[in-house]
Amino acid sequence: MSWKTLDQMELDGKRVLTRVDINVPTLDGVVTDATRILRIAPTVKHILASGGRPVLLAHFGRPGGERRENLSLKQLVPTLEQAFEAPVVFAADCVGTEAELAAETLQPGQILLLENTRFHAGETKNDPDLAAGMARLGDVYCNDAFSAAHRAHSSTEGLARLLPACAGRLMQAELEALESALSKPERPVTAVVGGAKVSTKLELLSNLIEKVDTLVIGGGMANTFLAAQGYDIGVSLAERLMTDTAKEIMAKAKDTGCAILLPRDIVVARKFEAHADNETVALDACPSDAMILDAGPESVAAITDVLQASKTLIWNGPLGAFEIEPFDAATNAAALKAAALTRSGQLTSVAGGGDTVSALNASGAARDFSYISTAGGAFLEWMEGKVLPGVAALEE
Repeated sequence: MSWKTLDQMELDGKRVLTRVDINVPTLDGVVTDATRILRIAPTVKHILASGGRPVLLAHFGRPGGERRENLSLKQLVPTLEQAFEAPVVFAADCVGTEAELAAETLQPGQILLLENTRFHAGETKNDPDLAAGMARLGDVYCNDAFSAAHRAHSSTEGLARLLPACAGRLMQAELEALESALSKPERPVTAVVGGAKVSTKLELLSNLIEKVDTLVIGGGMANTFLAAQGYDIGVSLAERLMTDTAKEIMAKAKDTGCAILLPRDIVVARKFEAHADNETVALDACPSDAMILDAGPESVAAITDVLQASKTLIWNGPLGAFEIEPFDAATNAAALKAAALTRSGQLTSVAGGGDTVSALNASGAARDFSYISTAGGAFLEWMEGKVLPGVAALEE
């Protein structure tokens, strides 16, 4: 760990420019899901308790460098005050005279929320002048937005180079979880990768097979690999033009000593709808007019055996069409097994990605995983082995 945490920074009397992700869903100006706001509360409360004055930087939506009132952060003030249990002052810009005055006059115990950083076109271009303008508003920089760390923007990368910088509590938790899962894991390590397309996860698969002991492939991706092995997959979702790529991935895995676990039996149906008539068949018995919608019980047994023998688990993507019953069975069973092993202290489990979070929540397994990332793109790019500009700037 070469980046600093809040505990290593002197905050008393300092204005702490804090990059957060409060890009929350709203309806008619009212927040409908405050999860992201609640997750940054520990950072904000720590700064206040340490005598610091938090100055929040954030984007909201995609205004494209233009001021759009429906994307103003002002509408979030009531929810922020409730979550932080402190008064929130709003400034109608994130740079300039008004913002500087608001930062200078911010009182102890107060929080300053600056206007949407993406109202400035220079934000997404990492404009150094915009970053310099932001830097004038604080004494210390704290990045608590891991979800935006894969973008080199003025408020994530440029600003970190201009002030003493550290990671906030949420950023720290994300980085520590990912480091324990990929950089310095306890072995054996298993990765579960599912979802629809191989093409969107090529870099992820290529990186993982060099770092994990077993790679479990599920969902529509598994169909492509089964087709590459010569199995008839009927009318299943698959990328038939990617079968050669699938073969290359399997060959590379063999060279690196990574075992690839594909379905051993399949659940098929003629209709993609809830409770459609379905049957479990062997891999070589998929009807030509049916589609594979889930892995069967033999496959689940094989996966749970692997999990039982593992010390670390990384999970991204469901094993089947988890959105509709009963094709969520394999995902739920494997997730609950991972949760039980984590709960008993036998497994460190880290998961991330939109569908993954939804699936783990639906199964009831989420609460027992070691860490679940809501960062989306940043989580995937980290798993792909890419350097995240927002993290790299903290390290430097």
